[in-house]
Amino acid sequence: MSFQAKAGRYGGTYAHKDIAFEFAMWISPEFKIYIVKEFQRLKETEANPMLGEWNVKRVLSKVNYTIHTDAVRDYVIPKIDVEREKAYAYADEADMLNLALWACTAKQWREANPEHAQKGLNIRDTASINELVVLANLESFNAELLKRDMDKAMRYSCLHEMANRQLTRLNTIDAEKGFRKLGARNN
Repeated sequence: MSFQAKAGRYGGTYAHKDIAFEFAMWISPEFKIYIVKEFQRLKETEANPMLGEWNVKRVLSKVNYTIHTDAVRDYVIPKIDVEREKAYAYADEADMLNLALWACTAKQWREANPEHAQKGLNIRDTASINELVVLANLESFNAELLKRDMDKAMRYSCLHEMANRQLTRLNTIDAEKGFRKLGARNN
């Protein structure tokens, strides 16, 4: 294979992207390491597509977590007189969200799913993308309800209604997409 260089009309140096990458890796060892690591990451993602979904799920589960915990710190904990009970305030609010969405607390889920619990998984680790989207929305909404000083029973009622409505809608959208894909394959 031989290369031929010729002057271009617009000036500058052009090369096929494979040659450009090779040249850049020869010039910069840091760039070469970056390219190798990026290639390894892409191959790992390609070999295990669930890794991409797992990353999305982790991001979703953390989206409004800080907003929610800040609201608990600012609006729930100051109202608690007994010091020992303050430590449970965060878990109590998280369990209310779990009840609104999944109809069980974290402890109830662990007891019902010992095989997952033994692997260190929790209810949120095994949740669907739709459930995590709704959970993120519930965290944000509950933070707002805490700011408005709404009592716990009323908050639960609002959160449960919201969870059912949103999850039903998201699951319906997914089902409709599946039917459209199935219809497109059959045509």
